[in-house]
Amino acid sequence: MEEKKVQTRILSLDVMRGLIMILLAAESCELYTALSSTYSSGWPQGIIHHFFHHEWHGLYFWDLVQPAFMFIAGTSLYLSFQRKQAAGVSWSAHFKSVAWRSAKLFLCGVALHCVYSGKLVWELWNVLTQLAFTTIIAYLIIRWSFLQQLLFSLFLLLLTDILYRFTTIPGYDQPFVLGKNFGTYIDMLVMGKDNDGGWVTINFIPTAAHTIWGVLAGKVLSSVSNDVAKSKQLILASLSCLLIGYMLDWTLLSPIIKRISTPGFVFVSGGYILAILAFFRWLIDVKGYQSGAWIFVVVGMNPIFIYLFFETVGKQWFNGIVHLFVGGGLHLLGLPADPTAILVAIATLFCEWYLCYWLYQKRIFFKL
Repeated sequence: MEEKKVQTRILSLDVMRGLIMILLAAESCELYTALSSTYSSGWPQGIIHHFFHHEWHGLYFWDLVQPAFMFIAGTSLYLSFQRKQAAGVSWSAHFKSVAWRSAKLFLCGVALHCVYSGKLVWELWNVLTQLAFTTIIAYLIIRWSFLQQLLFSLFLLLLTDILYRFTTIPGYDQPFVLGKNFGTYIDMLVMGKDNDGGWVTINFIPTAAHTIWGVLAGKVLSSVSNDVAKSKQLILASLSCLLIGYMLDWTLLSPIIKRISTPGFVFVSGGYILAILAFFRWLIDVKGYQSGAWIFVVVGMNPIFIYLFFETVGKQWFNGIVHLFVGGGLHLLGLPADPTAILVAIATLFCEWYLCYWLYQKRIFFKL
C-alpha cells in the first residue's frame, strides 16, 4: 500500500519565510528609518514605531521577526530531516551536514559583526550565530517524541529563568535590569564586553525553544491529520502560549523582555508566530489564495544569501549606488529630502527583490 508522500514544500511556510526576509531587507534599506523621520508624530508614528525593537520591557511587532526566523528554521529542519529519512539517510549522516551548516552560520554571524565594525571583533549577538546554536540543539532531539521535545523546550526556559533569577554575582544579580543581569556577565566572560542595547549571547538557550517549537509545527503540518485538525492544533498552541506569556508578564514573574529573551517573551512571541502561521496555513494552503504567493516565495528560497547580501554588499555599497541615481534624480526634480529618502529605500528594496526573482528564475539557490 502506498504511503502518504513526504512533503517537500509547504507553500504557506515559504510565503511566511519570504515575508520575514522582505521585512528584514526593508530595514536594511532604511525604509523604516525614513518613514519614522517623515512621520515623527501622530497616528502614523504609532504604527511605524512597531518596526523598531522595544527599548526593554514590552513588545513591538519587530520583536517577533527574529523569533519567527528561528521558528521557521526549525520547521524547515524537520521537513529536511523527514526527506532525508525517506531517502534512507541516517540521523548521524544528516547530523554531519547540519553541524557543518551550523558552523558556517556561526562564522557568517561573527563575520557580519566585523563588517559592521569595520575591523576584526569577537561578538556573538547576530541572529546567525544564535541560529547556529539553536539548530544543533533542535536537531539533537529531533527524534524524540512530541511530548519529550516540548518538555525539553520548557526545561530550557526554566533553566534560563533560574540562571537569571538566582545569580548572586555582584553587579550582575538583577535579572531584569539592562546590563546588570546574568546574560551580561556571560558576555563579559566570553567576549570581554557587553552590548549597549542589552542583547546577550546566551539568548540562544531560551530562543532554542522557538526552533524546537518550529520542529513541532513541522510535525503537525506534515502529519496525516486533516487541515481542520492541523489548524486547531496551531491555534490552540498559539492561545496557550499567549495566555502563559502574558500571565507571566502581568504577574511580573517573567516580564516580556526581548533583549534577554525572558520566558515571558518567548511564550508571547511564540504564540503570535503560531497564530501567524495558522493564518497563512488557512489562507494559502486551505483556502487556496496563492496568486500573489510567488512575490514572497522568490525571496524565501534564498533566505540566508539575501540576508548576508543586504547586510554586507547592500549596506556597504548597493544602497549607496541606488541612492546616487534614484536619490540624485529625485533631487534634480526638486523633491524634498524626506519623501526622497522613502522612495530611495523602496527602490533599493525592489532592486534586492528583483535580484531574488532573477536567481529564482535561473534556479540558482545558495545553500549554507
